[in-house]
Amino acid sequence: MWPRLVPPRVCRTSCTVILTDGVGEDGAPVTVAELTLNCNWQDKPRQVLNPERQLIQLGGTALFDGDIAPALDVLSGTVKIYGREWTIYRGTKCRNPDGSVNYTRLELM
Repeated sequence: MWPRLVPPRVCRTSCTVILTDGVGEDGAPVTVAELTLNCNWQDKPRQVLNPERQLIQLGGTALFDGDIAPALDVLSGTVKIYGREWTIYRGTKCRNPDGSVNYTRLELM
């Protein structure tokens, strides 16, 4: 048993995660899951360059205990925190040495 790096007791910020996968016939993203969860929200404004060498403003990071979407390999979509809607810039499933997911990290812009 591996220690929980983001235990539920530190996840106190209520948020809604809307995960998307692909686009529909009308060109809009297809919603595959809408989750109401508690996260550990860390404000961390910073700027990064994307692969196209464009400057992107990141607003913070949402950390979740465990795997929030076991059926999805790629995490994309939006997150609503404190009445503001953020776009998922990068979703990471942080794994234990045995391959199980310890926590999920969503970097938001």
